[in-house]
Amino acid sequence: MANIPVATLRIWEQRYGAVQPATAASGHRLYSLADVQRVLLLRRLTEQGHAIGTIAALDSTQLQEMAGMPAGVAAGANHKFVRPAAGLRMVVVGLPLAARLQRPAVVQHLSQPLRRMAVFESLDEAVQASSGMPADLLLWHAPELLTGVPPALPAAQQSCGARQAAVVYRFAGASATKAFADTGAVVIREPIDDDALGSWLASMEATLRSPQDSSSAREAAPASPALANSAVAPRRFDDATLTAIAGLPPQLFCECPRHVAELLMQLASFEAYSAGCSSVSAADAQVHAYLQQVAGTARALFESALERVARHAGLPLR
Repeated sequence: MANIPVATLRIWEQRYGAVQPATAASGHRLYSLADVQRVLLLRRLTEQGHAIGTIAALDSTQLQEMAGMPAGVAAGANHKFVRPAAGLRMVVVGLPLAARLQRPAVVQHLSQPLRRMAVFESLDEAVQASSGMPADLLLWHAPELLTGVPPALPAAQQSCGARQAAVVYRFAGASATKAFADTGAVVIREPIDDDALGSWLASMEATLRSPQDSSSAREAAPASPALANSAVAPRRFDDATLTAIAGLPPQLFCECPRHVAELLMQLASFEAYSAGCSSVSAADAQVHAYLQQVAGTARALFESALERVARHAGLPLR
C-alpha cells in the first residue's frame, strides 16, 4: 500500500500504532480511505527526515501541518518531489538504502534534517524524472558493481541537477570502483554500521554545503577494497524486507535478527556479484560458478535461520 514495503507497514502498525485498520473475519486488513491518506502523509514526512516514532501518534491535522499541506489534500501527497527548507537536498536511487537513511542512528549525525527530494527504484526511473530545484547529492545504492559505468548514472545526475553523485556498494573489484571514481563520483563500500553511514553522510553534508568544490568529498572517500550457474533456491526476502528487519530497535529483543538480515543482504549481493564477475578462462568461470553456488547455499540457510528467528520474536517477514 502507498508503495511502502509490507514489513515496514506492519512495523508502523504494530509497534507505533500509526494506523489501525479494521480486520475482516478472514483476518485480512481493511484499509479505509482515511487510513490510506494517513499512511501517505506518514510516508511523505519520513521521506523528509522525520522519525516514524515521533510522528506516529499525531492526528491527521497535525501531520498535514507538518507536511505544509492544506487540510483535505493528503490524497494528493503521492508526488515524488518535496521542496526542501534546509539540510542536504538528496535524491536516492534504491529503496532499501532510502529506508535505512531514516534510522535515528544515521540522521543524528546531520546538522539539519535530511531533505530527500525523491526516491527511485532504478537509475532509469531517475533519468525520466526532473525537479525544479537542483539536488546537492544523487545517492545510488548498487549492491554489486561490475566493470563499466552505466550511462544512466551521469544522465540521472543531470536530470536531478545534482552537484555530486555518490555510489554506495557492497561488492566490487578495484577496476570497477576506479572507473566510477574517474567519472567524478564518490564511491564508498556500504557501511554495515548505521553510525558509520551517518558519519559519512555528515561529511558529505559539510562538503556540499561549503563553498569548496565537491572534489574534496571524493578525496575523503574511504579506500575501496578490491575484492555457473548452480541450482540454488531463489531469494525469499528482498532487500526492503531485510532492511526493515535490520532496523528494529535492539531493546525489544537481542540483535540477532538485525545481524542475520545484514548477513543475508551481504550474501545475496556477493551471490549476484560472483555470477557477473569477469572470467578470462574456463578455470576462472568454474571458480566464479563455485563461489556463486557457495554464496547461494549459505544465503538459503540463513533465510531459514531468519524465518525461525522472526517466528520466535513475532516479527513480520511479509
